[in-house]
Amino acid sequence: MQSWRRKSLWLALSASWLLILLRVFPVLRLAEPARRQAGAPQGWPRWLDAELLQSFSQPGELLEDGPQPPQAPRGGSCYRGACFDASRCRGGGLKVFVYPAVGPISETPRKVLTSIEGSRYHTASAAEACLLILVLSPDTPAGECHPVLPQWDGGKNHLVLSLHPAPCLRIFQLGQAMVAEASPTMDTFRPGFDVALPLLPEAHPLRGGALGQLQQHSPLPGVALIAVAEERGGWRTVGTNFSACPWDGRCEQDHGPKQTHPRATLPNATFCLIPGRNPDALHFLQALQAGCIPVLLSPRWELPFSEVIDWTKAAVVADERLPLQVLAALQEMPLTRVLALRQQAQFLWDAYFSSVEKVIHTTLEIIQDRVSGASAHPSLLWNSPPGALLALSTFSTSPSDFPFYHLQQGSRPLGRFSALIWVGALGQPPLKLIQAVAGAQHCAQILVLWSSKKPPPPRWPETAVPLTVLDGHRKASDRFLPYSAISTDAILSLDAHSSLSTSEVDFAFMVWQSFPERMVGFLTWSHFWDETQGGWGYTGERANEFSMVLTSAAFYHRYYHTLFTHSLPKALRTLADESPPCVDVLMNFLVAAVTKLPPIKVPYGPWHQEAKPPLVPGSPRLRSEPRPGAQDCINQMASGFGHMPLVSSRLRLDPVLFKDPVSVLRKKYRSLEKP
Repeated sequence: MQSWRRKSLWLALSASWLLILLRVFPVLRLAEPARRQAGAPQGWPRWLDAELLQSFSQPGELLEDGPQPPQAPRGGSCYRGACFDASRCRGGGLKVFVYPAVGPISETPRKVLTSIEGSRYHTASAAEACLLILVLSPDTPAGECHPVLPQWDGGKNHLVLSLHPAPCLRIFQLGQAMVAEASPTMDTFRPGFDVALPLLPEAHPLRGGALGQLQQHSPLPGVALIAVAEERGGWRTVGTNFSACPWDGRCEQDHGPKQTHPRATLPNATFCLIPGRNPDALHFLQALQAGCIPVLLSPRWELPFSEVIDWTKAAVVADERLPLQVLAALQEMPLTRVLALRQQAQFLWDAYFSSVEKVIHTTLEIIQDRVSGASAHPSLLWNSPPGALLALSTFSTSPSDFPFYHLQQGSRPLGRFSALIWVGALGQPPLKLIQAVAGAQHCAQILVLWSSKKPPPPRWPETAVPLTVLDGHRKASDRFLPYSAISTDAILSLDAHSSLSTSEVDFAFMVWQSFPERMVGFLTWSHFWDETQGGWGYTGERANEFSMVLTSAAFYHRYYHTLFTHSLPKALRTLADESPPCVDVLMNFLVAAVTKLPPIKVPYGPWHQEAKPPLVPGSPRLRSEPRPGAQDCINQMASGFGHMPLVSSRLRLDPVLFKDPVSVLRKKYRSLEKP
């Protein structure tokens, strides 16, 4: 009996010591997820690495998809319902009016104004606007920080925006206005009402922006490097020895090689240690661009767009008072987790931060989501490629309706397609083409977009699928309008002069079902850099390499019609209408910019015509090469996108046994060898 009592006493003492260790031991304090408290900062990553901490976390916390919207504001009494009148957003749509600049302004505010005016939410009338935006300039003298705004109304339904620290923001009487500020402090930021912006460098581009710099095996696997942000904007690269303490002098220094990088050089490192002071917020964006995992040491500012971006998938927050434990945890992080964090950092940089235009459009999209409701953009759309800016909520709020998420969700698009045949100004009824397409196994309907000067024929050939004639407006871009008559996800875009066999259509559709986010086509063009002209060019000559497929015979997802109509600048669509061959270039630019992938080529019989652009109004014949005047459109479009999005490829998918000397009975697509 006494032995049993001694064992019980020993177990009780052991349990007591264990509880004390769990409270005070630094490693466990670093690893333990932070508990939510009333008024505590929200939106930050709450643990270092979920794979290392499963025994210290509740299962519900680890399975959480993303940061939850805050329930109560802090730093003031304003919140969405009290200081923002959503009833002014008629029909749930956001209309934005921006106050014109008064006097000379610097380059960054000018970029902000251009981005707002170029968004699909902009309106020139303050009376019909749901949100009125005042852009503060860092150059505004303190004595002019109280502009007279006739629609101010105490700041209700207003947004005061500043991409750089502006003296006006500190003394401006905000009232009920929302604030979109670069790197706001946690004690003044109001979650769910204000918007946290990134701190951008002065030379940040208006649109496009530099691509992320992450490369495969850069640095080599197993070589864990750390870059430490320095006060004057540079980076210092050090090793990750267990005894290292790179950001202070309270532990033994690493004896490995150190390298100091100038201010303009981004770090080639796995982890970027960033102190928590507000001036260091600029390093955060540099780390994202470099594909370096940001390790934020006791941050004192709100992370940009924390309302919608799940930063647990791209960044790490740590306690700067525990240097040895932080370094040990980083060194033990699994390589799979490291790669996932770096890839997510690159995606976030490209989707939301690489240009002023993306930062401004993300801000407006967040406010639009508040107006429409929390379900307007699920967390998956914000935190998975291509991002919420390219997943328009006006099209759908379900990820399964977009072509980008089938692979993630293990689904496939529906097994039917709609044939959209465009008849140009001098076109004739494509009777033979209609019969060939109608005989395809998966054809659901045929839509003839009649843009010819001649009236359509009174009778059309009888087909096994419905045939509908749509009235066009004689513009080349009419074929890419989101027609409500299209009932399927897949579209087979055709011109009246196209020539395809039923087997070619069947095989191309089967290929598209495996790659629903891409364009799958028969005729190809390729782009190239012309050193003599100092610009881009493109050609229709047959070659192994290509980067575009012509929409005169191509499969793609119907969502690209919505993107083409509602997301592209009007100037680019006007350019395409003025030079019809540019329509193919513009559509390929759009899909490549969204997917970062090349199109796919499928076999096209030698008995067909060579690759030709769409029919040009007033042209006596079709041309196999782009006209000289149309060559410049690729440079204008590259300028409009801010970069060259086209990706070259040499891949062509052919059916098995297509040209093998075997029995015809063994071939599924037998007529591919026959005219």
